[in-house]
Amino acid sequence: MGAGEARLDIARVRGQFPGLSDGLVHAESPMGTLVPENVVHAITQALRVPVSPRGGVFPASARAEGLVAGARAAVADLTGGVPAGVVLGASATALTYTMAGALARTWRPGDEIVLSRLDHDANIRPWVQAAERRGVHVRWAEVDIETGELPAWQYDELLTSRTRLVAVTAASSAIGTRPDVAAIAARAHGAGALVFVDAVHAAAHHPVDRLALGADLLTVSAYKWCGPQVAAVVADPELLAGYRPDKLLPASDRVPDRFEVGAQPFPLYAGVTAAVDHLAGLCGEEVTGTRRERVRRSMTAVAAYEGRLFDWLDQALRAMRNVHVLGAAADPTPVLSFTVDGMRPRQVTADLARRGICAWDGDHYARELFDAMGATEAGGAVGIGLMHYNTAEEVGYIIDAVAALRPR
Repeated sequence: MGAGEARLDIARVRGQFPGLSDGLVHAESPMGTLVPENVVHAITQALRVPVSPRGGVFPASARAEGLVAGARAAVADLTGGVPAGVVLGASATALTYTMAGALARTWRPGDEIVLSRLDHDANIRPWVQAAERRGVHVRWAEVDIETGELPAWQYDELLTSRTRLVAVTAASSAIGTRPDVAAIAARAHGAGALVFVDAVHAAAHHPVDRLALGADLLTVSAYKWCGPQVAAVVADPELLAGYRPDKLLPASDRVPDRFEVGAQPFPLYAGVTAAVDHLAGLCGEEVTGTRRERVRRSMTAVAAYEGRLFDWLDQALRAMRNVHVLGAAADPTPVLSFTVDGMRPRQVTADLARRGICAWDGDHYARELFDAMGATEAGGAVGIGLMHYNTAEEVGYIIDAVAALRPR
């Protein structure tokens, strides 16, 4: 560890999570994380006081305005955005559908978009369906089946003067691959295309900077980084002002409000703010500065800590003759998918559950990726993911449990 680098006090971190009292090994984080006490408290407190819809001249309505403003500011600090460019919503899937509908209004028959087979389906299907409705051609960036990497060079051939959008993930929640998004975005911008980046998984494990990635629009979901079921799209407010989604006539036409459809879960917004505060405070008093600065340093420490644990897990599973890990990315997030000879993925997760290990099986919503890798027809794969609340002891226990798996 270099001079000046912050580090995690794992005992202190784990003490913040009441859910860990169940005694299980929680390795299911790619599909959702545990929630720390400060998030529980923030949501509970917001539910204890009157909160009304925004736009009123009385205290309960003012509280709602404050909760929205707080969540937008928190997401901006997490992603390097500005609060006025943060759109809040129920999920990344729902928000991507909203954005796809708004952006597609500007497309014309014969235009093109470029998608990646590495992505979660939430950053694929909304764009495919919008393209079908507008007569727009979809071009595909392919994954290297052996490594799981998404080569940036292929975009030189995929992009044309007709390309309107490139949608790509900052990290795969199925196999951990972290594409060179900045290089892809530079190519896309050179062709005059917008870049939509799915940072839902990436934001839980590494510092995220929208501008450094080259993302015109970027999505995150709080439940992937210890918050509630709330998502956000982050963009330049001036860019958002150029698009109009489907919305109710009386609803606000301001940016970013025009993209926020329906009643808002104000107490959950308190949880979003608390979740970012949790991330910013992971290294305690060792890290100071603005919340944005503290988030960046804390998430750098998270990446280092999780990386050490994951290297051990990854190498151990790859050394097992009956275990097959999908892909071999050079710098992955702490998540992997694997199969076991003679066992269906559901059998594996059931055996792990009997040993007190929580893990997912299936296609992990990476259907295009699993189809390309030939994993879908076999029931997908077993997925294991680590978070900053996992320990070396837990990783050792997972390794021993996988090594003990036998077909029945």
